[in-house]
Amino acid sequence: MSVPVVAFFNNKGGVGKTTLVYHVAWMMTELGLRTVAADLDPQGNLTAAFLDDERLEELWPENVQPLTIFGAVQPIKIGVGDIQTPLLEEINERLALVPGDMSLSQFEDDLSQVWPKCLDRDERAFRVMSAFWRVLQLAAQKHRADVVIIDLGPNLGAINRAALIASDSVVIPLGPDLFSLQGLRNLGPALRDWRIAWSERLERKPPTSIDLPGGQMTPLGYIVMQHSVRVARPVHAYDKWIARMPSTYRQFVLDIPAQFDESIRDDVNCLALLKHYRSLMPMAQEARKPIFFLKPADGAIGAHLYSVRDAYNDFRTLTLEILERANIKRR
Repeated sequence: MSVPVVAFFNNKGGVGKTTLVYHVAWMMTELGLRTVAADLDPQGNLTAAFLDDERLEELWPENVQPLTIFGAVQPIKIGVGDIQTPLLEEINERLALVPGDMSLSQFEDDLSQVWPKCLDRDERAFRVMSAFWRVLQLAAQKHRADVVIIDLGPNLGAINRAALIASDSVVIPLGPDLFSLQGLRNLGPALRDWRIAWSERLERKPPTSIDLPGGQMTPLGYIVMQHSVRVARPVHAYDKWIARMPSTYRQFVLDIPAQFDESIRDDVNCLALLKHYRSLMPMAQEARKPIFFLKPADGAIGAHLYSVRDAYNDFRTLTLEILERANIKRR
């Protein structure tokens, strides 16, 4: 039985997606789940959030097969074997990281080339297209994980298509701006097209001993990130963009008629509206911990302690909602 995979994805960058994945990963472990966080963004920002520069230099050596997600798929890329069990960087007893790698971008062309070959029942094409899912499942088995969450880059390229095929469900972070709404208009149809196209390919799979992902990529909902708040409400400049999110999500992601009079606070598809925690974020980055674990020794004193408590409650509520919608049971 496979371990559920939850992807965090938006083809529009700059919405705080990696920060969200980092904090949700920590909160999942706080809630008792053994969690694997996988960095499938060639930028490697999630990896850099977890690890210091010295460890990154060890993981990305020159002229040596890297101990990363790219190292795990490299044998199948160059045609000398199948995937390898990935390195798991242990963050704590319950949380492990599959490190990212800028070299992963080299896998893009391979994934693009084999996509149509799956329709010809080409066994290697299916091995390449399922490489991410099989690596993630090996990582989950190695860590005895309850869930895998993955961070993806902001594009609709072949790497993200393969990563989303490896995903059971998808969480969509949004910024309160026109660009995020436009991103939804592109992202929703792409998810549907990829889901249908992978289903057609699965019908043509050759007799093979490897397991293949189902490619459900079910949208769980969206999260509005980094909106400024004044008197517990978003500032006026962002109001009009936030107000359009429920109808845009319904129409373009769920492919159902929009309800233009629906408030975001009444929208069942809105997982959360997360505040911008401003000065806490650089403090957390310096301490290399999530904002909701900051202590006075880290500089979180006075009013900051109330913000730390609020952040803990916000991320706990959000993570519980994600787990419930993804049907992932706590231990």
